[in-house]
Amino acid sequence: MNIPNEDAIDLHRTLRGKIEIHNRVSIDASFGHEEKGTLGLIYTPGVASVAQEISKNKELIYDYTSKWNNVAIVCDGTRVLGLGNIGPEAALPVMEGKSVLFKVLGNINAIPLCIATQDKEEIVRFVKAIEPCFGAINIEDIESPKVFDIIKRLRDELSIPVFHDDQHGTAVITLAALINSLKIVDKKIDDIKVVISGAGSAGYGIFKILKEAGSKNIVVTDSKGAIYEGRKDLITANSQNLDKQEIARNSNSNKLVGSLEEVIRKADVFIGVSGKTGLVTEGMVQSMNHDAIVFALSNPYPEILPSEAHKAGARIVGTGRSDYPNQVNNAVVFPSVLRALLDTRAKELDEKMLVTASYAIASLVEKTHLKEDYIIPKVNDPRILPLVTETLKKAIESTLKDIPKPAKIR
Repeated sequence: MNIPNEDAIDLHRTLRGKIEIHNRVSIDASFGHEEKGTLGLIYTPGVASVAQEISKNKELIYDYTSKWNNVAIVCDGTRVLGLGNIGPEAALPVMEGKSVLFKVLGNINAIPLCIATQDKEEIVRFVKAIEPCFGAINIEDIESPKVFDIIKRLRDELSIPVFHDDQHGTAVITLAALINSLKIVDKKIDDIKVVISGAGSAGYGIFKILKEAGSKNIVVTDSKGAIYEGRKDLITANSQNLDKQEIARNSNSNKLVGSLEEVIRKADVFIGVSGKTGLVTEGMVQSMNHDAIVFALSNPYPEILPSEAHKAGARIVGTGRSDYPNQVNNAVVFPSVLRALLDTRAKELDEKMLVTASYAIASLVEKTHLKEDYIIPKVNDPRILPLVTETLKKAIESTLKDIPKPAKIR
């Protein structure tokens, strides 16, 4: 199934990189300062005055530099797409592609920083060191559970927002796709049984957002089977399992035990973020409830091919790929979410805010157009950015208003 895509290889060989830097000012234009010249204003001697002003008030960096619109895409190459630990060099073309989408869809300057360390402490130190240049950080394709500790540390120690695309972006678009799918099959989110395969960043994020959206019967599985409270390997207070312990406490209320094949029976929805191709068989889909919804989202190769899932009786099927209908891909999400974070200078998003973004995206598919092979808008839909950005801005501003202001010191 791992067939080289010669067209993609040829295009990258021809381009020799998908991004480059462009200036916002021309040194040939004087801008009304003929006697000084533009070069003297943007560099020495004029820029010294700007530097001095920022040294007196660091917040002015947002007004005088591109920090307000710069995002760092930080990746250590340990969990790239569904390819695993392929290293920072191999991760670079993927991160360049994200940079292109950031610019085209969100007008954001996103710089790929694929770093030659897989050490958690070194990654945290690196991100903290580059903070002055960026308005937000996008953590990307770092393996679990290490990434959970990195995200927590950075959110506590940085003054700029930290967005984890695998966790937050995938969760938002998955919920949006589910909202519209449930309209088609006429089921309610609080009545359905959802099985999530994969308890890494994406699986954890999807679990969190579905819980916030009202889903009551969620079963998450990992390589050892169903996660449930009391599972032996999760009983010990091992920091490496804190995320799975949280899942265990707040899901699988019926304490289903066993493999994915066993727990998927009578499920209404399957969501695959396992990174394992061929994980789901036709027989497993056949064991699901009528009008089954199957989101096999592992990239580049899904847990089950759409043709096989449909053949087995699934009514709605989505993947993370653009060459199949219903691309449930976080590319629909991250440009608009980061745009909102940059514009509001908010530090972070919570699940409640993310749910509002999901409903906004889902609303873009009008009822008259909604059908089994069109449940979410296309990645390049021009309505996504303004609607999701405005929706999130309102949610963020509402939350900021609710935060008590510190008492004045007399």
